[in-house]
Amino acid sequence: MIRTPIFLSLSPNTETDDLLSTLRVMIAPWQWKNGRAIPKAEEWFCTYCGVSDAPSFNSGRSALLALLAALGIGPGDDVLIQAFTCVAVSNSILWARARPVYVDIDATLNMDPDDAERKVTAKTRAIIVQHTFGVPAQMDRLIAFARKQKIFIIEDCAHGLGAEYRGRPIGTLGDAAFFSFGRDKVLSSVFGGVAVIADTFHREQKKLRRYQEKLSYPSYAWIGKQLIYPLVCSLIVTTYAYGLGKVLHAVFGNIGILSRALTREERYGKRPPEYPAKYPNALAGLLLCQIRKLGRFTDRRRRIARLYKKTIPGDSLRAVPNVRGSAFLRYPLLTRSPDAVRKSVRRKGIYLGNWYHNVIDPEGVDMSGIFYRRGSCPHAEYAAKHIVNLPTNISQKDGERVVRAL
Repeated sequence: MIRTPIFLSLSPNTETDDLLSTLRVMIAPWQWKNGRAIPKAEEWFCTYCGVSDAPSFNSGRSALLALLAALGIGPGDDVLIQAFTCVAVSNSILWARARPVYVDIDATLNMDPDDAERKVTAKTRAIIVQHTFGVPAQMDRLIAFARKQKIFIIEDCAHGLGAEYRGRPIGTLGDAAFFSFGRDKVLSSVFGGVAVIADTFHREQKKLRRYQEKLSYPSYAWIGKQLIYPLVCSLIVTTYAYGLGKVLHAVFGNIGILSRALTREERYGKRPPEYPAKYPNALAGLLLCQIRKLGRFTDRRRRIARLYKKTIPGDSLRAVPNVRGSAFLRYPLLTRSPDAVRKSVRRKGIYLGNWYHNVIDPEGVDMSGIFYRRGSCPHAEYAAKHIVNLPTNISQKDGERVVRAL
């Protein structure tokens, strides 16, 4: 029996109604840039985060860059971020003309508060706390430390939408937060992001909105490329088991129809002309379709995570510690032979994720250019060499299929 393959990177959230929404948007290009979907999406995040404003952007990296500007972080300032992350986070700091300082990780693959305390200096202005794979970081300790040092806490919620920490939603704990709607994030509109600042920082909130208002919308060509993405990916996935999908994937990728999550120049810390920009109405419309599913997606991810925890043997595949409130965008495991595990399950039509195979992902990042020094974060470097991550936004049947393959 031929089975549809399980992917983690090719629009894993896309369902039939998302495709129909994409088609409706595509035939109305006069609504691609400005429109009613943008304020609706922003209003949802205002309610979710309990803030009075939530400006939207064309990507999470644009949202972070805007936050840094609004908080007055720039030349001469240091920003603590964890290793075991994406270069997009480092780049936003560099684009603000500040310097990223890398902190090692703990057993949950999140920032280690002890190492953060060791690496703070008089130049440190902020800590960006990543909730890796939707597992909450040690926010109590990090917030207490930041308050003592009088530095900002910015939550990186690219993986964390839907997760909770001590009963509070991720993104509502620090001084500011940003969210990402990339193709393989919790909610997806292929690209997009939102930034929020707590209402106690009223002046900075206004600066954030003014920053966003001065930006332009992306070009029609850029927006159209993103709209094509879920349609093409759906075609690839449904025909992959027959061999055609693999050919289509290669062809569309080579001719540039499939947009890339990260450009080549970003591996060297350079800023592409597309960033920063406003969030186009076309993509906001796709996001609204996904927002309605957040509760269902989160429940499903948690249910599949419980299945993995219960049934996967721990002798060769070690899970991270269980943290209450985790949303499990992916389910991470550490193993001695990650390449062998990925290759083995690929033969059964399961394509595991690649977060993060490098201490600062992806492959080919100019480490010196982003100020990362090899050996400075040994636990993060170990995790990058031994990580595999499993899909969670899948059916119970597919979850059992993954377990059998492992």
